Amino acid sequence: MEDKREIYRKADLGGRVGFGKRPALLVVDFQKSFCTPDYIGGADFSEAVENTAVLLNSCRRHQVPVIYTVVAYLDPQREAGRFIDKCPALKWSVLGADAVALDPRLGRLASEPCLVKKYASSFFGTDLGSMLVLLGVDTLIVTGCTTSGCVRATVVDGMQHGYRVAVPRECVADIAVEPHEANLFDIDAKYGDVLTLSETLRQVETGGLR
Repeated sequence: MEDKREIYRKADLGGRVGFGKRPALLVVDFQKSFCTPDYIGGADFSEAVENTAVLLNSCRRHQVPVIYTVVAYLDPQREAGRFIDKCPALKWSVLGADAVALDPRLGRLASEPCLVKKYASSFFGTDLGSMLVLLGVDTLIVTGCTTSGCVRATVVDGMQHGYRVAVPRECVADIAVEPHEANLFDIDAKYGDVLTLSETLRQVETGGLR
């Protein structure tokens, strides 16, 4: 079987979009119900959370805006639509519950907004787009979980809204390695740049590409 990388190369996929002049960091759904194994459907995403904390500290030092999202509902059974049919663990995602609290290792600051969403994309039904416009953002660094779900949906919508999108691979996670790696491969081929954490930190610390 022909190597997938060669197939994509022949299809002229995998170009680079790079960083613009004004990045923002988006931390997608690193809430307790998803990034700890204490809940059905959750998993131990400690490595990705701790790597994201490193990136958060760098972004704060360099005045890069930080935005978080969580999935939460007043009544999951009534508000989550078909999403809860596919992901029954969303029953834990009740507004105000400890399950939707951000992982404390992120050290969220009071000045860093957290958007509540009901579906996969961080853009769908939220104020994220307006917030990014007001901040003058042209580049979105996406971290969080899961790579094959809310991260991917956010990356695709970010590209479709005209943003350069970067995904530091050490800062995203999934409950199984195969969908994680497959979606990183596909994101890198079609929708954004998958970078290492070191590469992302370098872009943040040097002001990105001009």
